[in-house]
Amino acid sequence: MAVNGVCGSMDEFLEQCKRSGDSAYGAFRSLLERLEDPSTRAEARIFFSHLQRRFDSKEASEKCLETYHFRIHDIYIEQYEGYQKRKKLTMMVIPSIFIPEDWSFTFYEGLNRHPDSIFKDKTVAELGCGNGWISIAIAEKWSPSKVYGLDINPRAVRVSWINLYLNALDDNGQLIYDGEKKTLLDRVEFHESDLLSYCRDNHIELERIVGCIPQILNPNPDAMSKMITENASEEFLYSLSNYCALQGFVEDQFGLGLIARAVEEGIAVIKPLGIMIFNMGGRPGQGAADTDISALVEIEKNSPHRFEFFMGLVGDQPICARTAWAYGKAGGRISHALSVYSCQLRQPKQVKQIFEFLKNGFHGINNSLDLSFEDDSVADEKIPFLAYLASVLKENSFFPYEPPAGSKRLRNLIAGFMKTYHHVPLSADTYCDADLLLFNSFCKNVLVFPSRAMAIENALRLFSPRLAIVDEHLARYLPRQWLTSLAIERAEGDIPSEDVITVIEAPRQSDLMIELIKKLKPQVVVTGMAHFEAVTSSAFEHLLGTTREIGARLFLDISDQFELSSLPSSNGVLKYLAGNILPSHAAIVCGLLKNQVYSDLEVAFVISEEETICKALSKTVELLQGNTALISQYYYGCLFHELLAFQLADRHPPAQREGEKMKAGKMIGFSSSASSVLSQAELSISEAYDSSLIHMDVDQSFLPIPGPVKAALFESFARQNVTESEIDVTTNIRRFIETNFGFLTHNPTEFVYADCPLALFNKLVLCCIQEGGTLCFPAGSNGNYVSAAKFLKANIIDIPTKLEVGFKLTNKLLSDVLETVKRPWVYISGPTISPTGLLYSNEDMEKLLSTCAKYGARVIIDTSFSGLEFNSKDWGGWDLERSLEKLDSSDNPSFCVSLLGGLFLKMLTGGLTFGYLALNQPFLVDAFHSFSGLSKPHSTIKYTIKKLLDLREQKAGDLMDGVAEQKKVLASRSNRLKETLESCGWDVLEACGGFSMVAKASEYHGKSVKVHKDATAWEAKLDDTNIREAMLRATGLCINSASWTGLPGYCRFTIALEDSEFERALDCIVQFKKLVST
Repeated sequence: MAVNGVCGSMDEFLEQCKRSGDSAYGAFRSLLERLEDPSTRAEARIFFSHLQRRFDSKEASEKCLETYHFRIHDIYIEQYEGYQKRKKLTMMVIPSIFIPEDWSFTFYEGLNRHPDSIFKDKTVAELGCGNGWISIAIAEKWSPSKVYGLDINPRAVRVSWINLYLNALDDNGQLIYDGEKKTLLDRVEFHESDLLSYCRDNHIELERIVGCIPQILNPNPDAMSKMITENASEEFLYSLSNYCALQGFVEDQFGLGLIARAVEEGIAVIKPLGIMIFNMGGRPGQGAADTDISALVEIEKNSPHRFEFFMGLVGDQPICARTAWAYGKAGGRISHALSVYSCQLRQPKQVKQIFEFLKNGFHGINNSLDLSFEDDSVADEKIPFLAYLASVLKENSFFPYEPPAGSKRLRNLIAGFMKTYHHVPLSADTYCDADLLLFNSFCKNVLVFPSRAMAIENALRLFSPRLAIVDEHLARYLPRQWLTSLAIERAEGDIPSEDVITVIEAPRQSDLMIELIKKLKPQVVVTGMAHFEAVTSSAFEHLLGTTREIGARLFLDISDQFELSSLPSSNGVLKYLAGNILPSHAAIVCGLLKNQVYSDLEVAFVISEEETICKALSKTVELLQGNTALISQYYYGCLFHELLAFQLADRHPPAQREGEKMKAGKMIGFSSSASSVLSQAELSISEAYDSSLIHMDVDQSFLPIPGPVKAALFESFARQNVTESEIDVTTNIRRFIETNFGFLTHNPTEFVYADCPLALFNKLVLCCIQEGGTLCFPAGSNGNYVSAAKFLKANIIDIPTKLEVGFKLTNKLLSDVLETVKRPWVYISGPTISPTGLLYSNEDMEKLLSTCAKYGARVIIDTSFSGLEFNSKDWGGWDLERSLEKLDSSDNPSFCVSLLGGLFLKMLTGGLTFGYLALNQPFLVDAFHSFSGLSKPHSTIKYTIKKLLDLREQKAGDLMDGVAEQKKVLASRSNRLKETLESCGWDVLEACGGFSMVAKASEYHGKSVKVHKDATAWEAKLDDTNIREAMLRATGLCINSASWTGLPGYCRFTIALEDSEFERALDCIVQFKKLVST
């Protein structure tokens, strides 16, 4: 029989098929070309009808496959009748493609358990479509808008197209139309594709993705690496349907690597509310004895995981893969269960952002990402943050500068939340940008602290009250010495001492608290509120009135009542603030702890509507803590953003708030020592919040953060169920300081960690004060550290240094001072000295430590600014242990060395700070821990640091390359800045490491400068006291003057700026020179 003019005779066709499987495929490919041509389509379809009738029995069909290398048969789906009540599909298979078996039919059964609406009018993709029967069946039953059948096997795609025509046309070659006047040709396409690559490359968005995907690793892994072409061997092409290759996912160990990759690729192309449906289990099944399960046996051998197989189709007792393998080898039939699971993306927009970030060079951390959550509230919090963090890391090469009082974004978000949810208008210019990523304004009334304990302690140190009453729940966060002092009464005429703060603990209940306030008349009151009293404002108003009457300042903690929720409970304090301005003697403290994911991740904020209080408190953050951990601010900023994102702008103007009804009596002001330090300390310039300022005055690197740092940080939040060992950095830190400084740590050395080194230094200062010691700073020490020690009221002596030796501390100068000091504590910055950038050699340190041992000094070696020595050819590094071994401290048991350090330079983490302190004397350990309130790094930061330290020990190329590159950049920057400064009349002290250098404005002193801006003029005769202000006013460049460096005439310039900012800084220096010259 023949179809004349189209296919030749059937006997000739079969003879060609009989030669080989490749020959049969070639014959059918020619037939496909005729099916694709509308002019020959009908005759080609009729030829197939005759061909099927030629082998119409089951036995003949099976013999046809064996003899002619193809089979055409009917798949009955009568229990799943389509819109045309079709009970069967006509399907052709060849040996080099997947032949439908039990597991694929079971998968189709799983699809049918979904409601009819699952595919109706949807855009669908089937992965691993094989001969296309499931794609065609989906189109036949559910009338989707489009089904894309995808397979990596090119022959499978050609056969699928043949099968599509076999079912889209009747036996006479005429199109079959459904109830919507469409055919299967309108609804189905087949394409060669490695999983979803076709849809991704052609920008096709899908609503449903299904796939019955192989889950057994190929026993011949090399075979999977071959080029896939339609001319490949039948065995190879057939193996593509039976096996999968390793995909580089953690799910590979369970045979699910290909599904994991499919899900990940699906995230990029699936629409919001889209659904993916995949199989768990599948291959081998009854009739799949050709599948080699030895790979599963290996998985069981090397892991505790056990697979479940059954003997035959009716077996109900599971056996492991090894037993199943042996049973199958002996001729037995094995099977296993197949489950069909559907999944829907939570927050698809954010999940896509996350995976786009991972594709951008961070594919290595895919296995750490875990987006499975049992609790929806956890998912609703964590996924948006991961998306936000991904966008920050993707779009920024460094962490931007944020003022010590808190990031502008977070402060505005807090103000926005207060205004939107509690109708508290903290300032007129808050929350003005819906995107909330950039702000031109900021909320002055909100300050950010690392914790509420820090906020309360800073406030008490700022005022240094003779007596403070603190509620018992908050008092436990304060220094032990404040809670044991008995200096309550003082004789008439005695001058109150600012050095002694006495704290009395009190019950939280307001009536008892008020009774104590009236009797004891404290100068400061710190309290929270009982829950039953917080619902209305009456208790708060009573506290306000009582503290106003006696002239006490009130800090009210609302942490327990404040809810990060779209339906916050009633809050009496905030109700009051909605209608009344917060009195000048009161401030609100709130610790943010009520997130759903990290119970130990804290940030606090303080609300005060008194400008002088806000400014002073913001300065205490910079002096005592440095800043609040940036990543913690990002986290809570994201929470506030999510709560504000769906809120409409307030359509009604805020209610007019009442001012203070009665002015408070005489209040305690800032302590005289605090006022003096805050007025004289040269802190970072941030009050103007002018985004055009160039910061050469902050201890932060703005150089590009390498990929491994970003990856480690993202991984720390992407992971779930992190173990203690994964965040225990002590062993790594121990090895780090031994390797870098030769500082061996033995028992009883204790390591303490904090968000930044400055916070640890300040606790050491308190230990010095408690011991009655004197803190000795070499002239030319970091100005922030010196100011912090002064604020804490330490007894300080400056050790002179000389220009001839680059202002380095010398043995002679140190001896001259220590001879006159009792209980000396000596601060040494090194190996890289901050701020000069010079280096102490090992010989220098040996001499200095010898002198310190002679006088029994306690030594603080601060390595925080070390790690990027770029001009150290003859330096040779440190070996502190050898130096210390030579010293006999038995005559001076007070001699000890504490090593202080940070990793933001050595690990290139930029604004992501981490401080450590090694204490090796029991007295110091006990004294240190008597001062509570230390803001410790969150577990995610410790995870990040440990990951980076592990990479450093492994000498990972990317990280080591990043260190080398930044050294080159700093060396180049140092030279360029030196040349620019010298050309503009500055005397420069050449740096060897770190990110700062000092220079003296020799030619500028005594010259006049006049700056015109906004119709105002500023004029001055230049000297050490005003050159910083002159430079700022004239150019917007922020530097540190001689009052910060402690070196007469020498200013500090930092060089670790972003490229364009550094160029602007150089231009500013030249511009300033021209201004002074004219």
